[in-house]
Amino acid sequence: MEEIKSRAVLIDALKIAGAQLIVLHHLAFYGPMSDIAYPLAPGLIDWLSNQARMAVQLFLVVGGFLAARSLSSHSEVLAEHPLDLALRRYYRLALPLIAALGFAILSSGVARVLLPHESTPATPSLPQFLAHLLLLQNLLGFEALSAGIWYISIDFQLYVLLVGLLWLFQSRAPAAVGLLAVASLFYFNRMPVWDDWALYFLAAYAMGALAYWASKREKPLPLLIFMATVVVLALTLDFRPRIAIALSTAILLGLAYQHIRLPAAWAHRLNFLGDISYSVFLIHYPVCLLLNAIFGSVFPRDPAANAFGLLIAWSFSLLSGALFHRYIEKPSGLWLARKVSDRLAARTGTAG
Repeated sequence: MEEIKSRAVLIDALKIAGAQLIVLHHLAFYGPMSDIAYPLAPGLIDWLSNQARMAVQLFLVVGGFLAARSLSSHSEVLAEHPLDLALRRYYRLALPLIAALGFAILSSGVARVLLPHESTPATPSLPQFLAHLLLLQNLLGFEALSAGIWYISIDFQLYVLLVGLLWLFQSRAPAAVGLLAVASLFYFNRMPVWDDWALYFLAAYAMGALAYWASKREKPLPLLIFMATVVVLALTLDFRPRIAIALSTAILLGLAYQHIRLPAAWAHRLNFLGDISYSVFLIHYPVCLLLNAIFGSVFPRDPAANAFGLLIAWSFSLLSGALFHRYIEKPSGLWLARKVSDRLAARTGTAG
């Protein structure tokens, strides 16, 4: 069988693991299905509800890794038009988000009718909706319209921060990123009051970026060892499992990113599941909200039926993510690519 070496294999695997754990976390955390099914698997539901959320660290590290990789291939645009890169990132995140918010609002309305529950978002106000579109809902104190939306806001903040550091410091940017990461490790990440801001999460994101820069070196180990030493010192001062997970993920990427081999068929499957992970992340909550309302109202005291409902919700989240990717995320990405291409062509023509 043909075997290929794909630099995306490990990235895809981490994205898939992160997305699935977040879906399962939300299924366990938000009732009523998990509450009713709880007696059947209390340990598993407790773990998913309380610990699986740390899969966000996979997203943060992979996000930093991919951002550093992307920005290194757009060095000319970065040097001359850094705001264009920030705007492109905003569109990449926000265009699918608009559709996902629409689904979330509709699902919440239906769920409130079928089975009112404390975890179901209320009807949104116009300022609340606009704040979500601008990725400012947490900073402005609005209730989230869908689970996990806070992460998209943080991802955008982190990307803009990385663009700014690379633009300001150029070849010295890795050192600047490292210094800010140290500030995050020893101060900001230890203060929950900062958890709506990029600096709280920068340590994990920066580990991903540093792992990419290390992977491009002939000898990645010195940089990875130095990074690990600093992080271990921070954990000695204040142990945080989320930071330990981020460090492990970053070291894995730094060492194995360019050395993973899989048969082509498996690599293509991973690539597909990795591609739809953002769509799964966006659309799973409206799907789970509806199915929670349906199963919770029809089987209010049946643990087995609600456990089956959890499996159905998980499966439908994957299916909905694939459809959302095909008909919404991918077309919006193609539209964005055409707009970027047209803009570059216009600049070239003007320069000529």
